[in-house]
Amino acid sequence: MVKPVTPLVAVDIIIEYGDGIVLIERKNEPFGWALPGGFVDVGESLERAAIREALEETSLHVELRELLYVYGKPGRDRRGHTVSIIYIGEGRGHLRAADDAKGARVFGYETLPDSLAFDHREIIADYFTFIQTGERPVPNANTPR
Repeated sequence: MVKPVTPLVAVDIIIEYGDGIVLIERKNEPFGWALPGGFVDVGESLERAAIREALEETSLHVELRELLYVYGKPGRDRRGHTVSIIYIGEGRGHLRAADDAKGARVFGYETLPDSLAFDHREIIADYFTFIQTGERPVPNANTPR
């Protein structure tokens, strides 16, 4: 049997903490600031992966609240086609960068760093629109996401 070639599956977490959201500064390429997250292990649920990745990179215990959207535009990650499921959750504990994060900080929409990795600026903008209006991103075959 031939194994199908498919995109990789990742989870990213918008962690609400203090007066903003948590971003990590990446140790590895692509460099820059990013939402905490990573690849889902085989046999692991998406939710478990999100909680694990949040703890590994930020030292925070996260309670997932809801799903924001799924982003899968083929060029969103230059390392390969990756589909990312974006969760929103609340972080508890002491924020500290760990694992493959060299830094971790809380940012508001007005204080976002210039160097955001992947398509995370778009995701964060969608999150703040959702928080302000209650409207989630809408699937549109003509809009590459």
